[in-house]
Amino acid sequence: MRILLIEDDKRLARLIGSVLEEEHLAYDMVHDGDIGLELALRGIHDVAIVDWMLPGRDGPSICRAIRAARLPIAILLLTARSQVEDRVTGLDSGADDYLVKPFAFDELLARVRALGRRFNPSGGDASEIRVGQLVMDLKAHSLRRSDRVIDLSKTEWDLLEYMLRHPGQTLTRQNILDYVWSYENQVKPELVDVYISYLRQKLNQPRLSDPIQTIRGVGYRLEPEHA
Repeated sequence: MRILLIEDDKRLARLIGSVLEEEHLAYDMVHDGDIGLELALRGIHDVAIVDWMLPGRDGPSICRAIRAARLPIAILLLTARSQVEDRVTGLDSGADDYLVKPFAFDELLARVRALGRRFNPSGGDASEIRVGQLVMDLKAHSLRRSDRVIDLSKTEWDLLEYMLRHPGQTLTRQNILDYVWSYENQVKPELVDVYISYLRQKLNQPRLSDPIQTIRGVGYRLEPEHA
């Protein structure tokens, strides 16, 4: 799961970021509403945590723009506003959930996990992704194929998680670059090919097919029936 955090309180944003890191959740952090919306519209995030009051666009405006673009992003709106009419305004703007400040970080994580379940292709526990014989345990940060545990680097993990969340879909090299290396400049598309090769070396086992198919001139696809 990749999370977009749009919060102008830099201290709070750092604290939320630390909590997400402890849960091995990848995230991008921005402090401005206009920049946040620009990132959201790239369509590489599963959940957006959006503050109501922001420089530039405010939270409800960002929610409306995301929904107008028909992006499948779950949105958690953060705010100090606790009145019923404010909750109604936030939810009607397109937010999926609403959390009033101050809040417990455990509750924030629980809400993020609940929102993330809609992006779990297995339809089961949000802490686990299953595609074929590949099982990624997000909480334990472990990967198994058949009965073998496979050790991955952080970049390999992020790449495979992205593919597991989009089984059967052709992902372009640019899609993968945006998701795995979203904030790194001067990353060449050829780096995707290198890490796909690393993944194949680790995933391939006797009597099991290569789960990653190359779509020439386009990118790659994880085939569920071969996983």
